[in-house]
Amino acid sequence: MTVRAYAVDRAAGPTRLHEYEPPSLGPLEVDVALTHSGVCQTDLGMIDDHYGRTPFPFVGGHEGVGLVAAVGSAVDPEALAVGQRVGVGAIAGSCAHCEWCLTGQQHLCAHTDDVIYRGRGGTFADRVRASDWRHVQPIPEALSSAEAAPLLCAGTTVFNAVVGHGVRPTDRVAVVGIGGLGHLALQILAHWGCDVTAVSTSRDKEEDARRFGARDFLTGDDLSRHPGRFDFILDTVGADLPWDDYFATLRPRGKLCVVGVPTSPFTVGRLSLMPAEKSLVSAVVGPPAVTRQLLEFAARHAIRPQVEVFPHDRLDEALDLVRRGRARYRAVVDLTPAGTPG
Repeated sequence: MTVRAYAVDRAAGPTRLHEYEPPSLGPLEVDVALTHSGVCQTDLGMIDDHYGRTPFPFVGGHEGVGLVAAVGSAVDPEALAVGQRVGVGAIAGSCAHCEWCLTGQQHLCAHTDDVIYRGRGGTFADRVRASDWRHVQPIPEALSSAEAAPLLCAGTTVFNAVVGHGVRPTDRVAVVGIGGLGHLALQILAHWGCDVTAVSTSRDKEEDARRFGARDFLTGDDLSRHPGRFDFILDTVGADLPWDDYFATLRPRGKLCVVGVPTSPFTVGRLSLMPAEKSLVSAVVGPPAVTRQLLEFAARHAIRPQVEVFPHDRLDEALDLVRRGRARYRAVVDLTPAGTPG
């Protein structure tokens, strides 16, 4: 079986067709014939070699949706069947025997199969292989394939922040950044039952933020007028913020959760944290059970990523849109030969 993928040969280089032969299918492994893949900022981090670790030729993508093409001999036939529509996200396997895996926190395993760091095994291809079938997610019928793809990284990251840090329906929360993660966080938190405020650098996205579920909208200049307002703040932007100003808006024991990666070390005054027992926390993509809960929650409550879909021969255009921060709000590549939706 030859995999047809889209690879780059140098940092920020154009993609080209790249073919390779995968090894024989292992007992726990699953091959998925892909129809759609989301495009994430992390893909650009590797494609543009921001981290100095990209193995070229490199195939990006880690938000893949398609049909099960083949399963290993040890895959539970009642859980996955050939022809079933499924998703393969940022993590496609883990060791299954460490303390984190045994307690359902596989995303914290030290030996995860991180799709984005494989080199040539990403989801900008006609097939992708998951090393452990338990990380392959059935897609609910209510979700289209293009809509489901961004939920496998962006969606599960913000959902994991909500469930992992105990956000309650009675909480007053703020979402910083109305982008790929933020527009999903607003929808999730609004349907979770929270009183949701959107925070952005300008009012350009206020109408969108309210459409996604925000009841209020603030800019950074407004923060000083809202001391002690929020129980939970979810920061989705990849930038440095005036951290002390944000901590001042938290109630006692409030949490500031960072899922966007700042460019510099955190600098927080001691008195911003200690007197009121406030916390700086983080979240990453959720474990399989959390991702499955998200997919079911999104299907039930009509939570949908707002996507721009590109045919596979316009992958470079999709990458550049995300590179320039112009996606509204997630870019998805249609990988089917005729460009037909799944």
